[in-house]
Amino acid sequence: MEGNPPKTGKYALNYGLILGALSVAFSIMLFIQDAHTTRSPANQIISIVLMAGVILWGIYSFRKDNGGYLKLGEALKLGAGIALISGIVAIVYTLVLVNVLDPEFPTKIAELQRITDQESGVMSAEQIQQRYDGTINYFWFTYPFILIFSIIVGLILGLVGGLIFKKAKPSY
Repeated sequence: MEGNPPKTGKYALNYGLILGALSVAFSIMLFIQDAHTTRSPANQIISIVLMAGVILWGIYSFRKDNGGYLKLGEALKLGAGIALISGIVAIVYTLVLVNVLDPEFPTKIAELQRITDQESGVMSAEQIQQRYDGTINYFWFTYPFILIFSIIVGLILGLVGGLIFKKAKPSY
């Protein structure tokens, strides 16, 4: 594969769209079961395993198509790129969820937080109300958080994948 090495951008786009589609399918499944507001550790674990699997799959496919060679920098680019594309897809889905499918989603999240805060007994009633209002009024902050968190996790998974699959071309 001396002539044209594959481009990381193409792989990031393709596998990012695959990860985004799988994540949206999982989210729709949770929505249909009315479990989209729960904070189940199982749901979070499934999402992270899904992300890790697709990113590692993308890195491995790139290495295979690159004649068996992979640089650590390429793996980092792939991890961050796949995560960026899937994060954009997640933001679009969240916008549809909040504005079309479940307009009460921010209120439901704030109410669940209120119940958790009340049960903990650590915060005063005024602090709990401030947090409730802040969750509803500043829900838009969720969108950049999704993107930033996705890219950070993608970089970490890219590093892990790069260390696992790394194989440099011999220099003669």
